[in-house]
Amino acid sequence: MGRYTHLFDLSGRRALVIGAGSGIGRAAAHGLASFGAEVVCADVREEAAAETAAMIAADGGVASAQKVDLRSADEVEALIAALPSLDILVTTPSINVRKPMVEITEEEFERVVGLNLRGTFLALRAAGRRMAQAGRGSIIAFSSIRSQVIEPGQSVYAATKAGTVQLVRTLAAELGPQGVRANVIAPGVVDTPLTAPIKQHPAWYQAYAEKSILRRWAQVDELVGAVVYLASDASSYVTGAVLFVDGGWTAADGRFTPPL
Repeated sequence: MGRYTHLFDLSGRRALVIGAGSGIGRAAAHGLASFGAEVVCADVREEAAAETAAMIAADGGVASAQKVDLRSADEVEALIAALPSLDILVTTPSINVRKPMVEITEEEFERVVGLNLRGTFLALRAAGRRMAQAGRGSIIAFSSIRSQVIEPGQSVYAATKAGTVQLVRTLAAELGPQGVRANVIAPGVVDTPLTAPIKQHPAWYQAYAEKSILRRWAQVDELVGAVVYLASDASSYVTGAVLFVDGGWTAADGRFTPPL
């Protein structure tokens, strides 16, 4: 065995994945279990969380399912307090309302902020308290390329994703002395239930594909490596970071004609 083969080993660690019922959350839960973590699959849709846990068990992993509404402080606190231990938190849930900013209603604003930003805050706060007491832990929140670059119709969503970055950076600074790391993953365009409506418009879908350097959308499995890395000892000196998994979207500025 090489001296570094243990770096991604998550054996003996308990991970809570909020949003594990589908998309990136489901893939993240499966990935963490594949590297030895015991995974608590949490989702507002309990049956979807149970499906993820069953998939993990079928592959030889250890997982359980819990219902949680990320918008409820009581539910988030109760879920985390009930865990025997907590070494890893991954939180993914988000919603979007695509409208010009001048047409967004207060109710729509509050709905997006309530889940994406306030809900993330509730999970970060509860997990941060628990991990600080234990003197260890890795917190991973999902932001987006929209934390850095925007397009028309994405105002509130983009604001929540930028806010997520700053919440996590602050938590990293505050809890670093207690041995807790906190980082952000910022995906580009990923085939998930959130982006499903775009697939119904081929020109729109293709335009997004062409914007990235890799000229394609990501699949949810392509986010798993980043999750496992940030959860594991491979990233033991990484905290307060934003890891872009965006196919080069934020690295390249505009489209160039003619091509080289």
